[in-house]
Amino acid sequence: MYVSNKNEEDIAKMATLIMGTGIKEKDAYHVACAVMAGCDYFVTTDDRLLKYQSEKIKLVTPGEFIKRMEADE
Repeated sequence: MYVSNKNEEDIAKMATLIMGTGIKEKDAYHVACAVMAGCDYFVTTDDRLLKYQSEKIKLVTPGEFIKRMEADE
């Protein structure tokens, strides 16, 4: 996947906003990249990261993700 300078700037801006909620830098960039890639879910076991709430992406545990996928079948 090609990432333009504009995309890099947008990711950095979004990551900065996410970091403002107490999320660590690397985690913030991972979430920002997932949002920019159009992901619906971000699967993690990091309790601190799971506290982050966003309308753009759902942060869930692996077990919660499986339950949601099974419910959609």
